[in-house]
Amino acid sequence: MAVNKYSRQREAIKEYLAHTKEHPTADMVYMNIRQTYPNISLGTVYRNLNLLAEQGEILKINCKDGSDRFDWNCDPHYHFLCKGCGRVMDIEMESIDHINVIAGASFPGKIEGHVTFFYGQCPDCCQ
Repeated sequence: MAVNKYSRQREAIKEYLAHTKEHPTADMVYMNIRQTYPNISLGTVYRNLNLLAEQGEILKINCKDGSDRFDWNCDPHYHFLCKGCGRVMDIEMESIDHINVIAGASFPGKIEGHVTFFYGQCPDCCQ
């Protein structure tokens, strides 16, 4: 695996993601990072987000609307996607890893994990 040289912009992106509970789009990250690095390009933000996701440093969440959201928390956890406003939120809940065993019982291959999204209306959209 190639070693990537240090990048202040990449570190700023990581720092931003580490300090937000939101699951921002690349555009949202770009707008925030531009405050510190006004000359950064949207392409640089996209490349760095994709690189960090490929390296397993962040999660890339593919949403139903075609957008990608990014999450600093790489620990196994579940997400809620609001059908009203498009917000992505973490759901604090007990693990449902036993679903791997259930799926494996009727699948001839090897189940190694799962991705689960919950959909509906977020608390703000329910108001």
